[in-house]
Amino acid sequence: MISLHLPNTLLGILIYLIGLVILWVIISIPVYFAGKAVTGGRSDFGDAMGATLGGAIGYFVVLYVVSYFLGAVIGGLASAFAVIIALLIWLAVFRASFRTSWLRAIAIVLLSWVFLLIISFAVSALFGVSFPDFFPF
Repeated sequence: MISLHLPNTLLGILIYLIGLVILWVIISIPVYFAGKAVTGGRSDFGDAMGATLGGAIGYFVVLYVVSYFLGAVIGGLASAFAVIIALLIWLAVFRASFRTSWLRAIAIVLLSWVFLLIISFAVSALFGVSFPDFFPF
């Protein structure tokens, strides 16, 4: 189980929130470049930031709500359904944010992962730091 340690002082909460905003901006960069590439330059950084924030919120809300309510009905299989529905919601947010088709939304997501992988390797090579436990390999 994942242990989450939230700060309990005002300064700690402020630093935590600033860190989340910085992380949001950093994660939006590869999404921005992928959106530019897939939409032919029609998207902007605001689209990318909306997609990353809305996609994450939609994903987690749907994941937990569907798991909770379906879990009472069908048991352990509810988690699999919840993940599938949450991924569809995440893609729907990307589709709406970039005003594109489902296929192009999938392309933006996949290309974003490629860009993030390249950025991760570059940052690791240049500065010796990497995203911990971010990639499944």
